[in-house]
Amino acid sequence: MKSQVHQGCSMGDLIITAIQRGGDRDAFVSGDLHITYREMGLQLSQIIQVFQSMGLQHGQTIATLSTNRPHAFMISAAAYVMGLRVVWMNPMSSPDDHLYQVEDAQVQLLIVEPHSFGERALKIVQSIDRPLTVLGFGPWGEQTDLFGLMAHCTPQSLISCSQEDDDCVLIYTGGTTGKPKGVLHNHRVLVAMVMMQMADFDWPANPRFLAMTPITHAAGALIPPVLMRSGTVIMHPGFDVKTFCTLVERHRVNCTFMVPTMIYVLLDSPVRQDHDLSSLETLIYGAAAITPARLQEGIAELGPIFMQLYGQSEAPMAMTVLHKHEHDPVNYPHRLSSCGTPVVGIQLALLDEQGQEVPTGEVGEICVRGPLVMQEYINKPNENAVAFRFGWLYSGDLARRDADGYLYIVDRSKDMVITGGFNVYPREIEDVLATHPAVAAVAVVGAPHEKWGEAVHAVVVWRAGQVAEWGELSEMVRIKKGAVHVPKYFHAADKLLITGLGKVDKKAIRLLVQTGLSL
Repeated sequence: MKSQVHQGCSMGDLIITAIQRGGDRDAFVSGDLHITYREMGLQLSQIIQVFQSMGLQHGQTIATLSTNRPHAFMISAAAYVMGLRVVWMNPMSSPDDHLYQVEDAQVQLLIVEPHSFGERALKIVQSIDRPLTVLGFGPWGEQTDLFGLMAHCTPQSLISCSQEDDDCVLIYTGGTTGKPKGVLHNHRVLVAMVMMQMADFDWPANPRFLAMTPITHAAGALIPPVLMRSGTVIMHPGFDVKTFCTLVERHRVNCTFMVPTMIYVLLDSPVRQDHDLSSLETLIYGAAAITPARLQEGIAELGPIFMQLYGQSEAPMAMTVLHKHEHDPVNYPHRLSSCGTPVVGIQLALLDEQGQEVPTGEVGEICVRGPLVMQEYINKPNENAVAFRFGWLYSGDLARRDADGYLYIVDRSKDMVITGGFNVYPREIEDVLATHPAVAAVAVVGAPHEKWGEAVHAVVVWRAGQVAEWGELSEMVRIKKGAVHVPKYFHAADKLLITGLGKVDKKAIRLLVQTGLSL
């Protein structure tokens, strides 16, 4: 039993500290809604009282199903303070996945955005054979309105009832069996995440952070360090270039998070020329690989504002970082392919299947350990056995490390193509093809082949009004990577299929390629 004097702080403690520090500054802005830190504290107290009146007790599980809105984050904050376990349900997931998550996590209270998810929530209630209470963010037919209940509660002082070893959040990620895996984190993990982000990320002095990707994932994990710095979080549900540019200009946004596909759309749109984006100091990108050619274009167009983070749900949002000053296309152009170096406070190694570290320059699986690592996949003993080996968490990502310590992800282990007995990493081919001036985006996958076992397929999206000969692209790959890497087949597409989080959906593309369906 840990001595009380050595007990670490919880996320509840961090949230209360942020509220005390922020005072009358804006904590959240969403449309015409402005919520100061002081108002956030008062509303958190009311939410907590509502939960207590419903009989929710320490350790029980709640969930939110909503697009980006301040009160969706505040539900999580209330759970942190109370010591509840909260499920971050991705609003882009399917109804079947949402039902599975509610059942798998044994959710007792579901808070939903009525307009977007009210009907789905009622179907979930009807589909399970145990009690499930549902509240709405606002009036909702015969259902209970959370805001109406809050109005009857008198705000009180906030006192954290959570400890570092308590369950904190459940994040669902894709599963190899077709069912999502519930990644369980305690408070220690999220506190470590916040501390690492604050210590090692390139934050502006007074952050004004724009969250347009779902706050159930990367953008949401970046909110706590912004609050700890008394910054302001501007929220909007969903991304389009016009809205992004308008919000940056209106609120003088100085930092944001984008996935690479969003950056490509921004670079390709003439709309941004009509807006003042000069306030942007830090553009954090991650969640998927970016092509170095387009990253170099982004630096040329938007300035030296790019900072890459690499993490995953199992070790959230802070495994490696490539700082702004390390994006140096003049002196170190090869580093634009790197995901950086390990974040301060994490142990990282490239290991083989026997748990041995691979030599510098060789490909190994990224493995981490330390306070950032998940507790487990709930109810998934087989997946836990695969993930936890030799005292490390195996990430599933393959990478090389250069002599200066920079890591270069070559691909997900499951995306590697074995053709004619050779290991081919699609990302390396994508990076070559993306350097062609006619190529706007590209995805490379493997498909079964009678002779070679697997064949390399490239799906290319052309820039507007441009096209190239397949033979020209093949020759580029042959020169840069060798004959075995040259795609056996090329396909042109209007756009790449993407997931709800904006990542290129390799699984769906691979299926279309394998079945010969239209791309």
